[in-house]
Amino acid sequence: MDEGVPRVPEQRRPGSSGEQAPLRFDVLGPVRAWRGEESLTTGSPQQRALLAALLLREGRTATAAELIDALWGEEPPSQALAAVRTYASRLRKVLDPGVLVSESGGYAVRGPADGSLDLTLAQELSAEAEKARGAGELRRAREALNRALALWDGEALAGVPGPYAEAQRVRLEEWRLQLLESRLDMDLEQGCHAEAVSELTALTAAHPLRERFRELLMLALYRSGRQAEALAVYADTRRLLAEELGVDPRPGLRELQRRILQADPELAEPSAATADPPQAPVRPAQLPATVPDFTGRASFVTELSEVLAEASGPEGDGGAGRVMAVSALAGIGGVGKTTLAVHIAHQTRSAFPDGQLYVDLQGAGARAAEPETVLGSFLRALGTADSAIPDSLEERAALYRSVLDGRRVLVLLDNAKDAAQVRPLLPGTEGCAALVTSRVRMVDLAGAHLVDLDVMSPDEALALFTKIVGEERVASERDAALDVVAACGFLPLAIRIAASRLAARRTWTVSVLAAKLADERRRLDELQAGDLAVKATFELGYGALEPAQARAFRLLGLADGPDISLAAAAAVLDLPPEDAEDLLESLVDTSLLESAAPGRYRFHDLVRLYARACAERDEQPPGERTVALSRLLDFYLATAAGVYAIERPGDRLVDHLEGTEYPGLVFEDRHRAQDWLYAEANCLLACVRQSLGAGTLRRAVDLLWASKDLTESGANARAYEGAAQTLRDAAHDCGDARAEGRARTALTNAHLVAGRFREADDEARRAMELAALARDPLPNCWAPNDRGIIALYENRHSDGERYLGQAIDNFRADGNDVGEASALCNLSRIHLATGRTSSAIDLAQQGIDIYDRMGLTLRLANGRYALGIALTQAGRLAEALDQLTEALALFHDNRQPLWEGVTHFRIAEAHLAAQRATLAASHAEQAIALRGIGGEWRRGTVLTVLGRALDAIGHSDRARACWREALSIYERLGSSEAAEVRSLLAPATAA
Repeated sequence: MDEGVPRVPEQRRPGSSGEQAPLRFDVLGPVRAWRGEESLTTGSPQQRALLAALLLREGRTATAAELIDALWGEEPPSQALAAVRTYASRLRKVLDPGVLVSESGGYAVRGPADGSLDLTLAQELSAEAEKARGAGELRRAREALNRALALWDGEALAGVPGPYAEAQRVRLEEWRLQLLESRLDMDLEQGCHAEAVSELTALTAAHPLRERFRELLMLALYRSGRQAEALAVYADTRRLLAEELGVDPRPGLRELQRRILQADPELAEPSAATADPPQAPVRPAQLPATVPDFTGRASFVTELSEVLAEASGPEGDGGAGRVMAVSALAGIGGVGKTTLAVHIAHQTRSAFPDGQLYVDLQGAGARAAEPETVLGSFLRALGTADSAIPDSLEERAALYRSVLDGRRVLVLLDNAKDAAQVRPLLPGTEGCAALVTSRVRMVDLAGAHLVDLDVMSPDEALALFTKIVGEERVASERDAALDVVAACGFLPLAIRIAASRLAARRTWTVSVLAAKLADERRRLDELQAGDLAVKATFELGYGALEPAQARAFRLLGLADGPDISLAAAAAVLDLPPEDAEDLLESLVDTSLLESAAPGRYRFHDLVRLYARACAERDEQPPGERTVALSRLLDFYLATAAGVYAIERPGDRLVDHLEGTEYPGLVFEDRHRAQDWLYAEANCLLACVRQSLGAGTLRRAVDLLWASKDLTESGANARAYEGAAQTLRDAAHDCGDARAEGRARTALTNAHLVAGRFREADDEARRAMELAALARDPLPNCWAPNDRGIIALYENRHSDGERYLGQAIDNFRADGNDVGEASALCNLSRIHLATGRTSSAIDLAQQGIDIYDRMGLTLRLANGRYALGIALTQAGRLAEALDQLTEALALFHDNRQPLWEGVTHFRIAEAHLAAQRATLAASHAEQAIALRGIGGEWRRGTVLTVLGRALDAIGHSDRARACWREALSIYERLGSSEAAEVRSLLAPATAA
């Protein structure tokens, strides 16, 4: 041992007789030591530099000379060796015995447990990520890299002096950037390009000469549909490299630009989107279960299997594998189209190893599934991130075909309405196949192999009946069994229902069932012709129901909507939920009702039509149908009003709603209340559209008002708007000024969210007239408030101030403090736009004070949003960002993504005012990804700010691309903001 470095006796610290928490160390940030959650004192910067130098050697000994060089370089102090000894002695007193040891003329850190150094853990996670990526497990790889990157806490070795620490800082920062590049590369491979744009924009600003970040940003923008911006990034990069280094972009960047210019289709999809099953089911297996008693149809099974083989076979095998097979099965309802298609799909699924997609297109119902909605579901099942799914039908269809290219996937499109609904859903690529079922023959579906499915043959029908009932019962009564299947018209669904009835009744013989079916009063002549055959088939099951079951069947069929919850069904039936559940489950047993999910039920669309026919024919007294739907409307209105009251305590809107006789659900927790509203959105809006009669119209309008979150959140904006238009027209036709005024106010809100300000103002103006006529306080308050907002957006500030003053007076007259606060915050915006910054801040603060007093959360977010805007304009940027950041968190907690989007936009404005252009660009990108209140007009405002931020960080070409897109939006909308954008583009135009 070197006598120049004496060993200090290692003593156990006082009070350490018990087991202590293990030590751990940080170097990816400030150099720190921890015992459990307790932070240990590591001394002066030089002492921390000594600890860092030892930790980075990973247990290897550092000589005294090496440590002196690490701490002071070529000019050490005269007492450097003594200083090193002192630092080591002090560290020993802090650390556990045996951790900092003296040996071979130097020191080493030994003994901490695995994972005790954050750098070592980061290295292990990086290796894990590399291994997972090599195995194609991108999700696991991304998670490992994210965990590794999260270990950094600012700059590595922060505040540690000395040349060794400086060299290690550079090395660790370069490694961090490499990890970031790898993680971002995997983000793009998994289709997360929209999310990546914001982060990459900030990174290219922070590291302008790092071409890999620029390359990834170009690709992310291109895949987000922003080709002009992607090319502008290249132009910015080329100019910067020429000015700073006198060089051209590297070949990879130039090649990417060329491919973007040529719209290379391979760029439009992630190169490894199929590589990570845990992230998304990229090998979907969506086929419904096949029935175990499938019978007959042998010729159809063979024929259709051969057609599918043409698509699934390998290339070069007689032409197989070079076509996309489409087979369309047509036939009357209940003929077994779905059963046959599902059976064939299961038989051939091994020929389609990349997955099977399935959807019920609901073509026989009043509201067939929208192709763009189906495409969204398919893309998610194929592993596409939500943020990567475009809005329009054409873009979704194109992306869908791109994702399927090179895969072998079977698509089962069940219950299609017509060829127009089907065409966008066809794969269009070799190796894939589509099976389509429909009530109509799709002669206009080009290239489809058409199959007309008829009823079963007598032998097949008898075989199916026998499988369900049992060989023993049928064998002794074969003739009676033949009579049964003949009475069923050999229709598979009718046979299944009849056989199930018999199988469930062990005391019945086949002859008893045959005798019942022989009675023509119980078996319609239409059993053998057209769609009426389905009705006759359903009559068999309906006739076997007990009276309570039959009533439930009839009344439940009256409700529109894709399905119905147990609580809503209990309201329709006017029964306690437990009794209603017993009835519904018994209907499920008879196959007349389906259990869509626990606590939710649905009819097959044809069964629903039959149930309604039964209600018209059998329900006594006839008024019970109206009463049942009225109870359902009451249930939805009472529950939605309760949800509204939980979200907005103190808001008097609920006091002005129509009264209800049937109660709704009661929620104690705001999040559970919101869960209910969004889960029931489709059923709730269907009930609204269905309630247009004089006795229900006002309650339907009020239900729309109470569920306004469905449009403000953007979740169901289109359906909400359609319902509002339907109610407006119905109220106008029946001369109900109150209902029409409220419907128009709801429609105003929908137009505002979408950025259609002229339409919104027209509706609000008419709502105000009707409110005065009907003396209705609701639109009398909210319509002028909305007109004030519209006037603000259209720069009609005098009008806006007048409308908002009127709204404030009306809210106060109504005692609606919450509404008054909303109008005050909106008036703050008018004052701000007209240069009255101080009063704008005061007005917004008045609104917040009211919201705080009422204990609001969602509305408090609106108040903080308004105050943040005012503070930004006042130059009080730190306070503004505090308010806007709180608003952002509240909007997120209340599931208001559109409001999150506009708040990110306002945060971007504040950062831009503070000359933090990189942060401004990042938040503007997030605003674009989340969209926002105001539709396309809002997108134009965000693009304008994004362009300013990009221009400030030197991305001038991309900035001009943003401005050109914003100008196009404004010109299309006729917005006055076009002049501002033209001025931004003017220097480039002049040049």
